[in-house]
Amino acid sequence: MGNKMGREDFEWVYTDQPHADRRKEILAKYPEIKRLMKPDYNLLWIVSLMVLAQFLAFYLVKDLEWKWLMFWTYVLGSCISHSMTLAIHEISHNCAFGNSKAMWNRCFGMFANLPIGLPYSISFKRYHMDHHRYLGGDGIDVDIPTDFEGWFFCTSLRKLVWIILQPLFYTIRPLCINPKPVSRLELINLVIQFSFDALIYYFLGIKSVVYMLVGSILGLGLHPISGHFIAEHYMFMKGHETYSYYGPLNYLTFNVGYHNEHHDFPSVPGKNLPLVRKIAKEYYDPLPQYTSWVKVLYDFIMDDTLSPYSRVKRELKGEVKQE
Repeated sequence: MGNKMGREDFEWVYTDQPHADRRKEILAKYPEIKRLMKPDYNLLWIVSLMVLAQFLAFYLVKDLEWKWLMFWTYVLGSCISHSMTLAIHEISHNCAFGNSKAMWNRCFGMFANLPIGLPYSISFKRYHMDHHRYLGGDGIDVDIPTDFEGWFFCTSLRKLVWIILQPLFYTIRPLCINPKPVSRLELINLVIQFSFDALIYYFLGIKSVVYMLVGSILGLGLHPISGHFIAEHYMFMKGHETYSYYGPLNYLTFNVGYHNEHHDFPSVPGKNLPLVRKIAKEYYDPLPQYTSWVKVLYDFIMDDTLSPYSRVKRELKGEVKQE
């Protein structure tokens, strides 16, 4: 990858994000895409089965030796936990019950949150909507790393540590960049989640709790599925701030890899995003794309020109409305 100097700041732009204009253009040409903007009721049974699978796993691991507990925590628990966070991503867009039943979606999100171990779903919804409205927005979009992250995590070893610690940074970053008052639903999410955790500890013991919490942390850190954190918006090619991934891990992640399509049409559930690409292929096929999240992680760590600074950041104009 050579010894080229890495970035010393974000890629600042003063234009609107590209997704709104492309959405208007595609819908004018292919209005049938509007028919894909409907709830995916398959989420109800898929997510319920995933929650039940983790409940069963909590019981099965309670008496394992520690070495086997950690093995299954990484091999199985981390995969399901990360997949569940992406189910919550779908639910945050009201894809389970539709926009007319927003509270049903919030409640279902808290149910999906249970096997993750940490209260997540309600806060994610609030911040993720800002990410879509103000992609890269300075002081608003908490998906953008802090200046400290960009400055410090600039070598291969430090970037590896940064990827391992992604759950920590995604937890702390909103408090540094765009703190919001705690909402009533967030408090309910917290009480339900920690009550559930206490029940797991009381009835099944510490090993089940370790499987749950450590699995969530490992799954969101150095893990093949976590390649999507880097692949979605880190600027591997100048001038492109969103990238799609068309590899097999989409089957485990509710098609979150179809990320250009998702930002263009956030009301279309993941199940239908391949149809969006098929209908409007002349818009998506020429864009930079990936087929391996593992390669994305490797390239990000090893390429001296890439760092947490490799993001498009925009100066927002006018009034900003927040959730």
